[in-house]
Amino acid sequence: MGDAPVCGDCLRRPPPLDRVRAACLYRPPLDRLLPRFKFHRDLAAGRLLATMMAQAFAGAGTAAPTEAGDLGAVPPPVLIPVPLHPARLRRRGYDQALELARPLARRLGLDVRDGALRRCRDTAAQSRLDARQRRRNLRDAFAWHGGPAPAHAVLIDDVMTTGATLHAAARTLRRAGARRVEAWVCARVPLG
Repeated sequence: MGDAPVCGDCLRRPPPLDRVRAACLYRPPLDRLLPRFKFHRDLAAGRLLATMMAQAFAGAGTAAPTEAGDLGAVPPPVLIPVPLHPARLRRRGYDQALELARPLARRLGLDVRDGALRRCRDTAAQSRLDARQRRRNLRDAFAWHGGPAPAHAVLIDDVMTTGATLHAAARTLRRAGARRVEAWVCARVPLG
């Protein structure tokens, strides 16, 4: 498979994510299942969603060659759940990204690194903001604690809408030393 074309904006300002993989599009029946998992403590729905992700991403964890001229290969990815702020975690009682990452890692034979990426600011809920407000809302929202970031980091989250959260987290991982940063999400809101 050839390289995908790159738009002018991406050439001028490369995105912090090397790749995004979505198991599904955010439409029926996922538009009902994901909120049950995320907001209504339906952890059984979360296990089903993690199974769907594992099926969609099987084989995605194998090492791939890096850019031309690099003699090494990217090591197997380490899954990093996108964290909630501690205040939101207390209110919700669980972190939906971590609940997806653990079974996904078991099924794919990958490691999970929980707790090193932290949300250091209690940001407003993204669902009520437009794309520009989302980016501003997440400025300096994440910090890395735990030595160098994995060379190949994969952010795990439930839904990707504008990508603001994943981009902010990916920039933090890049500053911490990650060479390759991907995002694997359960669902992607259709573009356009």
